[in-house]
Amino acid sequence: MTRFVAPSADEHDEKPAESPAAAGTATRPTGRPLRDAAWLIGGLSLLVTVLFLVVNLAYNQWHFIPPIDDAYIHLQYARQIGTGHFLQYNTGDPISTGASSLLYVLILGGAYALGLPGEAFLPFAMLFGALCMALTAALTYRLGTRLAGRQVGIWAGLLVALSGPLAWGATSGMEIAFVALLLVALLLVFTAERATNRFLWTPLVAVVAALTRTEALLFAGVLGLAMIWHVIAHARGTRAAWPRVIGRIAWIGLPVYAAAGLYAFYWAVTGSTEQNGVLAKSLLHMPAVYPLEVADKVLSNFRTFLTAFSGLSTQDYVFPGALLLAVIGVIGLFRRSPQWRGLALAAGIGVVLVLASVSTLEFADVHHMRYVQPLMPILLLFAVVGIHTAAQLFTGGARRSVLAGGVVLALLFTVSQLPAWSLRQAQQAAGIRDQQVSIAHWIKGHLPRGANVAVNDVGAITYLSDRYVVDLIGLATTGFATPNLHGAGSLYEELRYLPEDRRPDYFAIFDAWGVHGLGDAGLFGRELITFELKSPTFSHTTLGGMSACQAARTCTKVTIYQADWNALGSGDQPLLSADGQIRDRLNVADLRDEERHDYQVVPAHQGFQPLTHVKTVTGPDGGDVVDSGRHVVGGETFTFHDLIPGRAVTITGRVDATEPLGAEPTGSRAVQVSVNGEVAGVWNFDADPRGWVESTFAIPAELVTDSTLTVELGPLQDFLGPYPDYQSYAYWVSQ
Repeated sequence: MTRFVAPSADEHDEKPAESPAAAGTATRPTGRPLRDAAWLIGGLSLLVTVLFLVVNLAYNQWHFIPPIDDAYIHLQYARQIGTGHFLQYNTGDPISTGASSLLYVLILGGAYALGLPGEAFLPFAMLFGALCMALTAALTYRLGTRLAGRQVGIWAGLLVALSGPLAWGATSGMEIAFVALLLVALLLVFTAERATNRFLWTPLVAVVAALTRTEALLFAGVLGLAMIWHVIAHARGTRAAWPRVIGRIAWIGLPVYAAAGLYAFYWAVTGSTEQNGVLAKSLLHMPAVYPLEVADKVLSNFRTFLTAFSGLSTQDYVFPGALLLAVIGVIGLFRRSPQWRGLALAAGIGVVLVLASVSTLEFADVHHMRYVQPLMPILLLFAVVGIHTAAQLFTGGARRSVLAGGVVLALLFTVSQLPAWSLRQAQQAAGIRDQQVSIAHWIKGHLPRGANVAVNDVGAITYLSDRYVVDLIGLATTGFATPNLHGAGSLYEELRYLPEDRRPDYFAIFDAWGVHGLGDAGLFGRELITFELKSPTFSHTTLGGMSACQAARTCTKVTIYQADWNALGSGDQPLLSADGQIRDRLNVADLRDEERHDYQVVPAHQGFQPLTHVKTVTGPDGGDVVDSGRHVVGGETFTFHDLIPGRAVTITGRVDATEPLGAEPTGSRAVQVSVNGEVAGVWNFDADPRGWVESTFAIPAELVTDSTLTVELGPLQDFLGPYPDYQSYAYWVSQ
């Protein structure tokens, strides 16, 4: 074993007059051994990822299949870019923001435009990730050497090269390894420019990171503050001209300008600065946002990350104690190396901010926590620095023994988990092959060439089937993310807004997903085929919930239906004869109509989510009547328009008040009606187990004082139950 030599005291002193070149060699040895170590560590990483791919191929009859379907989303966007359809998921669609990493799909799109054949596109993406991972491991070695000595760099590089989660992410076809490479490169370039405090290249690397992932932008932003701090401190010490200092600070802000430009572009083309993935997955976009409920879920997600990075769970993510050692490493570097204090502080705060940001997602830990995997090289590096810091408490041979013993145990644990990670990656890919890939090929071979297909897990079906796809989750089809969060009822209404030539002719739906509720609208006609999961069961050493749902066995069946639109619009008119002329209609669950009528659910309890659904009932003529509704516990408020002041009004409501049982006198079917703030009476909803019931409520002329009328439905008494509990579908107002 190579003898550890701690950096000398000179290496930790401030040297503001040094050139960048001098800074780059101040804390690293020169000569062939350094170059050989970087190549060897990078080569070892490449060998590990190639072995992962070989196992994957063996499990999938020597076909390249990614372990998550989302990889095909990137491939589809990249192919569209390469063929001149920038960010159009389907040719002719408006621009959408379903690609979670813009720069990554631009790189893949460039490769496609240069003539990369379609059958080689997925292997290219997976091998590109493997190459990025090899470079990340090599640069981690260089960064560790520069910060704390060559042995720290070697051990950190080896831990990155042999990390099972990182090898999984690198060969997933996603941007994980590319982002990890950019974060490590960002810190490395920072260390090269720190000596002179003239940060010319670091902001440029930060721009690349900012255009790759939002999480990388957060990390780069914190490091930017460290750069500004160093520039100002240096200016005070050298009495530099402040115009020049301001110019340098302005240059450091490049990643912020780039991100602002990107978000402005998103807003201009989609109407939202947020990507579709954020709209579809963020806790901050739920139908009702309760701050404490959100905080509780965010803290729960954050705790999951801390547990995994501590190595204290069954997720075998890192060696036990890694996070604690990384904290010790940050503190040790901050105290013992004055020139790296800004970097240590920025890295620590940056990691916390990224974890907190990702914690705001509903499924923050999905796919083995792929959103935070790029942080792992930094975590592992500082964990080794932490072992080194702890070793400094000892002297002589004991110091070397503590360092060697700590890193050897860490490596043994890391290496012992490689087979499990390789196995689960292959098993997950087999699940994707059984479902999305198989479905895509079946669609391509059995459905008409111009067919439109609606899916609730977009990716391979679009990329491989060559059919127009409607993404019901809203990642690739702009406008569906928010309706999906509200439930099947809002999805049904959003589908009605599609032009007829874009409406789905077929549905490919996971039976276990909430989107399957669209079947209650009669949209799912003839069943064409069902794909049932036959792939190997998931590796028992890792929690299934951390993986794709195929491997976790939470979505084992997908059915393809022929669409049936015959009942579309059947619920637009009341079944009861209107008393007079209908002046306005509120279509509950239609988000656009709810906004026009200032509709809100006023819940009786914090935390209640007023989700939507869709239902079909038999009308008076024996035909199907379809309408969407929203679950209400408490009350509602909404505003009617286009009324004639001074004339009595009749409200016709379509309500299902059979909760919990139609025959029980629970008192939850009575609501107090207020009009423009004045109590107008009590409305008793009828109940029928077969579905909704329409009833009317009369409002006297003296309460109709304007062309608008704000109606509030609520409990008969404040605070105490029984609270109204019903499903509301529609309200019409007539005069």
